[in-house]
Amino acid sequence: MGRIELKQVKKSFGDVTVIPPLDLEIEDGEFVVFVGPSGCGKSTLLRLIAGLEDTTDGNIEIDGSDATGLPPAKRGLAMVFQSYALYPHMSVRKNIAFPMRMAKLPKEEQDRRIESAAKALNLTDYLDRRPGQLSGGQRQRVAIGRAIVREPAAFLFDEPLSNLDAALRVGMRLEISELHKRLDTTMVYVTHDQVEAMTMADKIVVLQAGVIEQVGSPLDLYRTPRNKFVAGFIGSPKMNLIEGPEAARHNAHTMGIRPEHITVSSESGDWTGTVGVSEHLGSDTFFHVNVEGFGEPITVRAGGDVDLHYGDTIYLTPDPALIHRFDDKGLRIA
Repeated sequence: MGRIELKQVKKSFGDVTVIPPLDLEIEDGEFVVFVGPSGCGKSTLLRLIAGLEDTTDGNIEIDGSDATGLPPAKRGLAMVFQSYALYPHMSVRKNIAFPMRMAKLPKEEQDRRIESAAKALNLTDYLDRRPGQLSGGQRQRVAIGRAIVREPAAFLFDEPLSNLDAALRVGMRLEISELHKRLDTTMVYVTHDQVEAMTMADKIVVLQAGVIEQVGSPLDLYRTPRNKFVAGFIGSPKMNLIEGPEAARHNAHTMGIRPEHITVSSESGDWTGTVGVSEHLGSDTFFHVNVEGFGEPITVRAGGDVDLHYGDTIYLTPDPALIHRFDDKGLRIA
């Protein structure tokens, strides 16, 4: 079991409150991602769950039992950090075995868990190598293996892919997601990368300045962001947020439209614009278009073979069914 519940949990450093009182439920077996900009409190919240930070107020329950005052080793959780924190002089086998040796598990049980974890992580052929002989992705898998052998109630990941290059990040993202399916164990994962959040999570928790802005599935947040912050943070490229007369025409202070929900034409449309910088990605092209009266350029997603160039005049039409409306406080208008 791995159900985690936070009840009015608060964290302060001196007179500075970094996480105002919040409530959150993480169900057994869920893959939950904490996402938000740097300094939003996501890593602090994870460390509170792990017991690496003391709560200022409130309660943390793990499987129905109060764990607020328990030390990290007594919480039944395993944490994977941004840095691999492997022992360079030890083999992969000994690195993975280290927490079990500290817990004085029988040698036979250690071997069973090591072989099982190595098989799950494709590390069987590397057990006798040292970390310096492995790639970055392999070293991260060793760190995950060290967590797996503890057989925890839940895994806590603190930006584990930040040190990897782009290609390795994608690969490890898939491996961790597949591992979650196989283990069927609760995972709580911290990242500032909303693409990681969208592709991995069962449930996303969006944080800003220690406050939970919205909790929901990736598609819930994409389709119905509850405020401008979530609307602008979730989705890649981010949603276009437009103020002024065009928003007022839709009875809103701010209107939002995603780049993929705008039709491009060379003949006619609702808005007339001038093509600025283009980003060609092969299958897609993102155009940054200057529309008179909009203030900032808006981003439009089109097919990779669209024949448009800097300075061209184009016509844009937003899908009326997919326009988002926000009031003067930034909250969604139903």
